[in-house]
Amino acid sequence: MSTAKKPDIQASPFTYTPYQPGEDEEYMNDPQVEHFRNILFSWKKELMREVDRTVTHMQDEAANFPDPNDRATQESEFSLELRTRDRERKLIKKIEESLTSLERGDYGYCDTCGIEIGLRRLEARPTATQCIDCKTLDELRERQTG
Repeated sequence: MSTAKKPDIQASPFTYTPYQPGEDEEYMNDPQVEHFRNILFSWKKELMREVDRTVTHMQDEAANFPDPNDRATQESEFSLELRTRDRERKLIKKIEESLTSLERGDYGYCDTCGIEIGLRRLEARPTATQCIDCKTLDELRERQTG
């Protein structure tokens, strides 16, 4: 009987127990897939909670200030918050793509060369689609081309 602690879905996606593979354990076996599914779902849930919080905050805080400086400050704060949520919306899309990849059985393998991305890299960046070598080469090419 397993005594492994169930992941706390309410927690941040980065507050989990790192997966400890057994000796000669196959890469992306069922327990590993479940580990990453839990990480991705909890991360998505947290981001969605932030979206709801932002909508509520903007509705509650929206005011028509008579002072132009106060209005400008509020608009600046709202603009910053909306940009942050837009980045998070794009991240949610990547998380959903990762979950789809998990279901297809492609998750954890480099899109460029096909090798294993690695458990620790995926735990650090659950939406990673390239191994560290391919990602490094892409970044070098990007720096060289501007």
